[in-house]
Amino acid sequence: MNIYVGNLPFRATSDDLERLFGQYGQVDSAAVIMDRDTGRSRGFGFVEMANNDEARRAIQELDGFDHDGRKLRVNEAQPKRR
Repeated sequence: MNIYVGNLPFRATSDDLERLFGQYGQVDSAAVIMDRDTGRSRGFGFVEMANNDEARRAIQELDGFDHDGRKLRVNEAQPKRR
């Protein structure tokens, strides 16, 4: 399952996401999205987890979680609209 993680602290890294979600199961990939021009975090990222039950539990427990003073928004990622 692909998971959207919003309202990330700007200093959060992909490794931070992997550690945070790894508490709930196997993380296949984790990426904080970076601005191409500035190289800074855009404040959101994506986590891919193979086990849907573990992913749903992570979403349920981490949505609204206070991470470095910011309440995370966590939900199942929607397909990119074209």
